Amino acid sequence: TVVEDADLPGELKEIIDDKKEEPFKLSYNNKDNLYIVVGYGKQNSGGYSIAVDNLYLTKNAIYIDTNLIGPSQDDIVTQGVTYPYIVVKLEYREEKIVFE
Repeated sequence: TVVEDADLPGELKEIIDDKKEEPFKLSYNNKDNLYIVVGYGKQNSGGYSIAVDNLYLTKNAIYIDTNLIGPSQDDIVTQGVTYPYIVVKLEYREEKIVFE
């Protein structure tokens, strides 16, 4: 499930805020859930979206592949800096996470 900002644990929000200037990949868990976060760093406008191209579980790992989609030249976008990122929530798992 893709998680909105309002539904993120407070500690995870703080971690994202600390890292959002640069591209980052991280995982965060509590006893019930696993959160996988991919951030694309500072962008000079709005209009960006992120696609999850692949998310799958193997015997040894959870694999995730995301893609930043920029605004088209015809899009009317927010002028100003944005920090696009995506948070995917899964039930808690012990497998390692591989970012592709």
